[in-house]
Amino acid sequence: MLPANPTTSPDLEQKAAAADLSGVDGEGSFHGYASLFGIADLAGDMVIRGAFQRSIAARQASGIRMLYQHDPAEPIGIWTEIREDGRGLFVRGRLMLDVARAREVASLMRAGALDGLSIGFKTVRARADRQAGVRRLTEIDLWEISVVTFPMQPDARVSAVKADPPQPSSHLAARMRRAALSLNRRNSK
Repeated sequence: MLPANPTTSPDLEQKAAAADLSGVDGEGSFHGYASLFGIADLAGDMVIRGAFQRSIAARQASGIRMLYQHDPAEPIGIWTEIREDGRGLFVRGRLMLDVARAREVASLMRAGALDGLSIGFKTVRARADRQAGVRRLTEIDLWEISVVTFPMQPDARVSAVKADPPQPSSHLAARMRRAALSLNRRNSK
């Protein structure tokens, strides 16, 4: 069982991986990679394929939180899919755009100013590879994935961002009025 506030647990580790996010759309949906297999991060940790399997099976995507900068007071959305593939930990999520911070995050992602993901976890099993100078993480208890500014794993980055969200209907109505006035002026000449 998780503590009431797992991100304040002294045993919880956080590993930031620059997000390979694709397409933040008008509804706040995006996808990418939160961790890449076989690549050492800046702290010398390397996640091994299969490390997330048990945790994902136990929690499912709905049990793993989406936070901003690992702050448990700043949930910004939900994960709709979390799975391992040949490359790493693939994630698909949706920012809740009725939350102010999530709107800010979506805007920053679209602008390319925010492109990192970071996993919050406890190490279940790991082995030190002194010769390679890395710690190989073979089983991870995944609690949360955050959108962050500075990732720990530089090889994963935001790859594409879709167009801005649709304009509110009030903007569309104003543009339509201006177009109608312009057309009326041309026709009355």
